[in-house]
Amino acid sequence: MTAEPHLLGRLDEIPVGEGRAYTVGGEQIAVFRLRDGNARAVSALCTHAGGPLADGQIDGDIVICPLHQHMFELATGCSTTGRPPLRTYALHIDPDGHLFVHL
Repeated sequence: MTAEPHLLGRLDEIPVGEGRAYTVGGEQIAVFRLRDGNARAVSALCTHAGGPLADGQIDGDIVICPLHQHMFELATGCSTTGRPPLRTYALHIDPDGHLFVHL
């Protein structure tokens, strides 16, 4: 059985090239609006030292942790710097621009 999607807000509330943190069902999630128009969601805390990934910079489909510059692929959660991976979350954007996450 698939869990119900959780409404986060509207995608246009996240500036292009930035991320926002949300707490959903007790989980901290970072959502990033990519420059190509896509959005990605991963766990909000870096697996190295718990850095706030939503505050990190994104470069293409990579987020860079603001604390120690560890990098993670937003599509897969995999680290490019040898850290454990992040959890990824499925997103859905409805025709009206509402952003939903699936836990």
